[in-house]
Amino acid sequence: MTKDRRNRAWYGKLDKDGFIHRSWMKNQGFPDHAFDGRPVIGICNTWSELTPCNSGLRDLAEGVKRGVWEAGGFPVEFPVMSLGETQMKPTAMLFRNLLAMDVEESIRAYGIDGVVLLGGCDKTTPGQLMGAASVDLPSIVVSSGPMLNGKWQGNDIGSGTDVWKFSEAVRAGDMTLKDFMAAESGMSRSKGVCMTMGTASTMASLVEAMGLSLPTNAALPAVDSRRMALAHLTGNRIVEMVDENLKPSDIITRASLENAILANAAVGGSTNAVVHLLAIAGRVGIDLKLEDFDLGGDVPLLVNCMPSGKYLMEDFCYAGGMPVILKELSGHLRKAKTVLGGDISAYADGAECWNRDVIYPIDDPLKPSAGIKVLKGNLAPRGAIVKPSAASEHLLEHEGEAYVFENIEELKATIDNDDLPVTKDSILVLKGCGPKGYPGMAEVGNMPIPSKLVKEGIKDMVRISDARMSGTAFGTVILHVTPEANEGGMLALVKTGDRIKFSASQGKLELLVSEEELAERRDAWQPEPPHYTRGYAKMYVDHVLQADQGADLDFLVGNDTRPVTRESH
Repeated sequence: MTKDRRNRAWYGKLDKDGFIHRSWMKNQGFPDHAFDGRPVIGICNTWSELTPCNSGLRDLAEGVKRGVWEAGGFPVEFPVMSLGETQMKPTAMLFRNLLAMDVEESIRAYGIDGVVLLGGCDKTTPGQLMGAASVDLPSIVVSSGPMLNGKWQGNDIGSGTDVWKFSEAVRAGDMTLKDFMAAESGMSRSKGVCMTMGTASTMASLVEAMGLSLPTNAALPAVDSRRMALAHLTGNRIVEMVDENLKPSDIITRASLENAILANAAVGGSTNAVVHLLAIAGRVGIDLKLEDFDLGGDVPLLVNCMPSGKYLMEDFCYAGGMPVILKELSGHLRKAKTVLGGDISAYADGAECWNRDVIYPIDDPLKPSAGIKVLKGNLAPRGAIVKPSAASEHLLEHEGEAYVFENIEELKATIDNDDLPVTKDSILVLKGCGPKGYPGMAEVGNMPIPSKLVKEGIKDMVRISDARMSGTAFGTVILHVTPEANEGGMLALVKTGDRIKFSASQGKLELLVSEEELAERRDAWQPEPPHYTRGYAKMYVDHVLQADQGADLDFLVGNDTRPVTRESH
């Protein structure tokens, strides 16, 4: 195997090029035998102090290195762009594809045989997987892990979910600003990602359900010593995977993607999983469709975690984590290979649930169905989605008059006006927040309830947009309307006063306006000028695909596994 390893094209040549590659690496103190043909393992690290979720990854990288050395490999850590969901403007999603490019080209350009992907914060995990899948070297994930439970006034509080609740309570006059600020200090008590079942923990859960990490990766708290042990064991395993030539294309299959869809329903996972799984599928050439997410429609909700329940990821871990979920789903899961080389069913071996108020049995679930619901109709001819487990049941069949915000600035400027002409039965519509429009498809779809209605005790309304929403958010929120308004989709033509009909059970989203009227509006419609005219953002707007295609860049779909043959000198 040694002579066939990829790194030999860098470190195995006894000529000028080999001299250059080896000698410059030796300035870090690596001895001759590090270049003796052993597997070179890249540790792709999204650590950053500007990405608080990933601030523990420096430590985990050391655990991976220990495991790689122990298994006879040569670990080399390298940085890639880090996407801080809570810190970046206009939205971290704008840069997911840039991270994917960074990961792909770094893996391709360097003399490594396999890679460990260290991520966590929402867009880092899918961005890294997209990039790694496009090069198709042996790859495995170690997630940063969730924070410890938030604490305030003797109660557990959850990232995002309770932020939205507290914010609305302040607007309603039910919570003082002093208490709101005090809760802030107790929310984030350790390194790690959101401790709710937001997008970060959802993607970590789906990575485990797809067999792209070792078992228990999803839920171990970031500061739990067992996560460092997991990193060590991952370092062991990636060396073996290189010898076995076990690649992403062997693991990311239609079967494993369908398992991810099923698991997302069972854990009450984020709507963002839809756009990320579609993008990952596109990198490995699998024709995953938006309609495929209806597979989760009959899977019950098993995990009692915010925002669909009351507990947090630390509780999910102590109750048994993803191995228990995979055991409960054993009758539904497809056969699929994992990074351990066997079938995903092995991840459930020995799993036991230690708290049935956190993880429910499949024959007595928390809620009867929880998967993402795909909607179609003239308002969303290529689809939209809603998360029933986070919605108000009485609003899942609804018809009402639209109140339209043409852009996010209009919403922010007017949502709290006392004379806003809306009622509890109105349907709020927000335009200009899709992949091209924002740009980046920001998490603004869970629009705030108008202040005048909050004061009346209204906590939920039907809301429709081409945006996304945080995985920690909740409400009867219809998202990812495709085509988006800035692409000339039907959403662009909606006016205040139009009637809209929404049926979750039938998967329908209809704008009740005559074809003649819509044709007139179409003739009069003018697209908004782009927000950016240079740099990466312009390239993004020019090339980004719509939400139903994963919002990847059109020229990044697919892969390129050809060896790099040209030298740098």
